[in-house]
Amino acid sequence: MSYQNKTVVRSMEILNLFIDHPQLSFQEIIDLSGIPKTSVYRMLSTLEGMGFLEKGADANYRLGLIFLQFGSLVSSRLDIRETAYPIMKALHNDVEEAINLTIQQSKDTTMYIEKIDTKQKVRLYTAIGRESPLYAGACSRIILAYLPTDVIDDYIEGTDFAKLAKGTITDKNTLYQLIERAKTDGYTVSHSELYDYTSEIAAPIFDHTGNVVAGLSIAGMEANYQTEDVKIYAEKLLKATEEISERLGYVK
Repeated sequence: MSYQNKTVVRSMEILNLFIDHPQLSFQEIIDLSGIPKTSVYRMLSTLEGMGFLEKGADANYRLGLIFLQFGSLVSSRLDIRETAYPIMKALHNDVEEAINLTIQQSKDTTMYIEKIDTKQKVRLYTAIGRESPLYAGACSRIILAYLPTDVIDDYIEGTDFAKLAKGTITDKNTLYQLIERAKTDGYTVSHSELYDYTSEIAAPIFDHTGNVVAGLSIAGMEANYQTEDVKIYAEKLLKATEEISERLGYVK
């Protein structure tokens, strides 16, 4: 059995009460949760201080506005995934290579949120939920390239680059050059940056505000990503990302 922190579990039990109750008094929370009064008091104080709960003038507790932010994030990620999937499927059927959808997970990382590779002869070691650093791999770098300039500078200057595979970019000047080229070409290419002998071509996806919200990539074994192959894949990829972006409300 995995270890569970008792305080965290009890705090979640309190928050879960608000799924069925829009507001609760201090005593109602004690009665419904079965948690001792002193513990409830401490946890309510902490949850209120962190913004997860709000205490009104009537002394009743309600969920804090922070949940709107979480809800918005989850909703937007689901929208991207649902919008992109049929276009990813069509692209996969066309090129028969792995198609990956990636979003920025934190200020330093990206995460795969969808992947289609059923027709690919050699499967790559990527999985939904897997994270990658922003500097490594085409799908991460294309997101980095379209972030605000000051954010890019702060990230690159404040990051210690680790060698993840034989082709990982660890030189800051080289990374800056690749970012500028990505903005010019509209896509970027990586070779053995996350895993040896694999390549990836990625292009950005934009939302209705014009901000980059995801990266879409075609990926496979490095031998299949030479000069002419890259041009063919890139053209198909850009058509797919433009269609997804348009469906998300992006207007050039």
